[in-house]
Amino acid sequence: MAENTEVIVIGGGYAGVMAANRLTQRDDVTVTLINPRPSFVHRVRLHQLVGGTDDAVVDYRAVLGERVRLVVDTVTRIGAAEGNVALAAGGTVDYDYLVYAVGSGSAEPGVPGAAEFAYPVATLEEAGRLRPVLDAAPASAAVTVVGAGPTGIETAAELAEAGHAVTLVCGGVLGPYLHARGRRSVAGHLAGLGVTVLDGPGTKVTAVTRDAVELGDGRRLPSGVTIWTAGFGVPDLAVRSGLSTDALGRLLTDETLTSVDDVRIVAAGDSAAPSGLPLRMSCQAAMPLGARAADTVLSRIAGERPSPLKQAFTAQCVSLGRRVGIFQFARNDVAVWLHIDGRPGARLKETVCKGIIKHMADEAGKPGSYSLHRVAGRAKRRQQLQDGRGAEPATAGRTAQ
Repeated sequence: MAENTEVIVIGGGYAGVMAANRLTQRDDVTVTLINPRPSFVHRVRLHQLVGGTDDAVVDYRAVLGERVRLVVDTVTRIGAAEGNVALAAGGTVDYDYLVYAVGSGSAEPGVPGAAEFAYPVATLEEAGRLRPVLDAAPASAAVTVVGAGPTGIETAAELAEAGHAVTLVCGGVLGPYLHARGRRSVAGHLAGLGVTVLDGPGTKVTAVTRDAVELGDGRRLPSGVTIWTAGFGVPDLAVRSGLSTDALGRLLTDETLTSVDDVRIVAAGDSAAPSGLPLRMSCQAAMPLGARAADTVLSRIAGERPSPLKQAFTAQCVSLGRRVGIFQFARNDVAVWLHIDGRPGARLKETVCKGIIKHMADEAGKPGSYSLHRVAGRAKRRQQLQDGRGAEPATAGRTAQ
């Protein structure tokens, strides 16, 4: 290994920023963060961008360590055999270690007309395109939100609070993660905002047209603006680079987040599939995974054995407009009866959103201070690994192309 170790982090989201900041603990490590945007996107506020109550971006100077070099560009290919990445603007950048943290975005809808007539909101650009469409729509225009996970619920509530006539099409259960008590609470608050919730059998969308949404039970809903929040996908960079991935395209790793192809490549966040058992796509998972990925790289540089990941999902928080929210408690990533809703729920959600930025800023100022990735949360995953199949451990050397 050279005297100075070059580490590239691809992706400047929650996982990438946490990893990049943490890697600066060593003076002999040079960290380059490559990201296509010049500002950090606070994705948990994208529904607020759509509703006009936040711009969902943060200056990188507020969350990124001074020793992290930011390159605003897109990686088009990872040359694992060569130890470099190719950039869209031209040229390559060499690395000794690579952190793959490209995140996630909207999945291909797979429903006739959805790609053409529905508006996704999983990225800054998508949310930005939707905002003027809503502003230009007549006040009486029917707005249909497809998908009843946190993104769909938050988007529907935000727009209803802003005065839009909103229908939330669940395609099944409202808030599948929520406990039945929490679900009833959310349904009540949505009703109070005037949101029409269509759930249960027959509510799966079968087609989208310019002015309507068609459901599995034959209903045709007039829709002036259709918003698609059903599902996430990941960039195909790993696939295009010849690296091993799961069916969705997430990089396959072992339990230390090391690629099954190459010990110099480590993954974090939504684009990682540890042992073929990826964690739930979320900010709650991304930041601890970013910290764990950085620790794996630092352990390898020090000649030490990296520790396996630990992950504890203890809650899910969802905003229901600016004044109401729900904080759903969970145990082993399964919702329990306990939740906090109403105004206290909204305050908790806002505390979490602000706390995310604070965690990254604290790690930038004092690398190594973040510790939530060390919280005990291994038991359920150990059982999952015993019940399912794990990926093969990474071996020394470079990827065979």
